[in-house]
Amino acid sequence: MSLPKNDAALLSARWIEGVLLKRDVFSTVERGRFRGDNGEVDAVLRRLDEVPWWSFLLASHLFAREKRALAWTKGLDVGPELLWSGRRALVRGFVDGVTLHLAKPHGDLAYFRSAKAALRRLRRAGICHNDLAKEQNWLVGRDGCAYVTDFQLAACFESRGRLYRILAYEDLRHLLKHKRSYAPEALTPRERKILAKKSFAASLWLATGKKVYRAITRGLFNFTDREGGGRRLVNDAPMLADLIRKNPAVRDTAIVAFADRRSGVGLYAFVEGDQAALEGQLRNELTAAKGPKPPEHIQVVHALPRDPSGKPRTEILQLVAMNQLDLIEPMMKNDQDRAFLKDILEQRKNLRDRFNFEADLPAS
Repeated sequence: MSLPKNDAALLSARWIEGVLLKRDVFSTVERGRFRGDNGEVDAVLRRLDEVPWWSFLLASHLFAREKRALAWTKGLDVGPELLWSGRRALVRGFVDGVTLHLAKPHGDLAYFRSAKAALRRLRRAGICHNDLAKEQNWLVGRDGCAYVTDFQLAACFESRGRLYRILAYEDLRHLLKHKRSYAPEALTPRERKILAKKSFAASLWLATGKKVYRAITRGLFNFTDREGGGRRLVNDAPMLADLIRKNPAVRDTAIVAFADRRSGVGLYAFVEGDQAALEGQLRNELTAAKGPKPPEHIQVVHALPRDPSGKPRTEILQLVAMNQLDLIEPMMKNDQDRAFLKDILEQRKNLRDRFNFEADLPAS
């Protein structure tokens, strides 16, 4: 399914292709640059031309909801700005920040105050996001403030009736769940009461609608969205990691997902070891095992970046796999972190789908 001529012509003239962020049965999303009336800016493109016919109606519905919600959020400073929209494509501004599940703002009370303020602005405008349970839809901006993205399920209300109040309550409750994960000591007594009390609609959804939704998306559409990694990250990555660790030259491994223009979702294995020939050995072993499809990329590193508890920092490795190198810098705590990562960046494998974002990274 191709884009309408007007959409294709405008994108051809104004859109500069960048890195692919996500591709599923509902849309293709990529980061690049957009030539607007006031110059060239970083932006994100959502397009429906690669959506299969059997999911097109639902994809179009989600697309229309996002387009309307982005138009309503203009001037609110809560998320990306709608730069342009056509019949089957739209361009929104790029928010300079990383998702909540990558940034992990432990103890960052200012961030959660900012997030609550953003929700108040949405509420005053009559907008309910409806998908804030996902950490991927919360952004930690480079300025430290909270932003939200992905308005495909958003609802816009002219009047604030009962349905609006229920949905707005659930948006707040989902924010507080994230606050409980990252700053539990800062929860107020009132916030704890909200967390303990789901709305009737939410309880009904969990008991009925969510089961139907999962049956359709995971069964009929074969769609899973754990951190954008889909079924390969959920099902294949753990088995591949077990197979990789069987090699005695491997100390540890971490597997992350990245969007791939050819296969949809690719896997990238970072393997901790010292042997130069280890990559080829592992690829032969994984192929011979006749298990899940081997990762598209295997990179041997002397040491994996780790958090204070010793767990691999997959949030950084995922950005390396996705070639979003400019977003890594704010996550580096000191010069030692930067020097440590330099070798990983220089030897990275996914060079087919990249853009000139790495120019913003300072030298180690």
